[in-house]
Amino acid sequence: MFLDYAKIYVKAGNGGKGAVAFRREKYVPKGGPAGGNGGKGGDVIFVADRNLNTLLDFKYKRKYVAENGENGGSSLKDGRNGSDIIVKVPVGTIIKDALSNKIIADLQVDGMKFIVAKGGKGGKGNANFATPTNQTPRFAEPGKPGEEKEIILELKLIADVGLVGFPNAGKSTFISKISAAKPKIADYPFTTLEPNLGIVPYKDFQSFTVADIPGIIEGAHEGKGLGLKFLRHIERTKILLLMIDVSSKNYSKDYKILLNELEQYSKVLAKKTKVLAITKIDLLNEDELKQKFRAKVDGYNGKLFFISSVTGFGIEKLLNHLWLILNEQYN
Repeated sequence: MFLDYAKIYVKAGNGGKGAVAFRREKYVPKGGPAGGNGGKGGDVIFVADRNLNTLLDFKYKRKYVAENGENGGSSLKDGRNGSDIIVKVPVGTIIKDALSNKIIADLQVDGMKFIVAKGGKGGKGNANFATPTNQTPRFAEPGKPGEEKEIILELKLIADVGLVGFPNAGKSTFISKISAAKPKIADYPFTTLEPNLGIVPYKDFQSFTVADIPGIIEGAHEGKGLGLKFLRHIERTKILLLMIDVSSKNYSKDYKILLNELEQYSKVLAKKTKVLAITKIDLLNEDELKQKFRAKVDGYNGKLFFISSVTGFGIEKLLNHLWLILNEQYN
């Protein structure tokens, strides 16, 4: 099961108390202060792990609390520091403060770490407060409380190319053709109910990644269909591959609708490099294809691709074009 949103509570450990103690040794009639310091509380640390691809674990466990530091002891013995708690999340996870909705961290690289809640500092024992005028202090510091907060976790897939189109535009068949991804495929709308990520092998042992999201419809920004909640998964992509079914009666209208929905969600998303592909051309005969090949799409100035994921027609040319754009952007 795929889950890309979670709200959880985190609490770092409290610092241990400093001790009030005095030396009680034989033949030392007037021992001085000997209270040790309290240990530091454990931190709550989040780590990006490429082996994870969902936030599902956070549906069942919503509270993460680190260990408190131990109190200081006598004979200048410091308390032990509390153990940190390590929380693993998928690469591409954004951490937000639940109250302000402000981004705290964006874990985009495997192994990247971030301390979400810092443990409290341990209190000083009375040995730290001895002075010439107060040689037997009878007080010590309490430990500082650890940070605590509610946070929101949002997962955004990291891919080079994002697939955008209406339900049944052929996105799932396309990603299954060019990669090892195995999305659900059927002849009805909204087959894809969750994002899919595929790694596309390319020439000379190279590769790039493609993200397929559930289809969007006109009015998706108003909550129609599956809404736009999955569009976050293509916000990080370099290219948007817009896909329109060859049976569409008006390519220009469909293209405009898709652009509008993207813009309603994010101005940044709307400005990304776009490539347009007309899919399922295997459904047409030769005469119908000749007519379609002459089609113009208002507002689109790039190269128009006609492809069939069933027969493979046009797929190689499209992948070559995507690779060329990616190389230009990376370099």
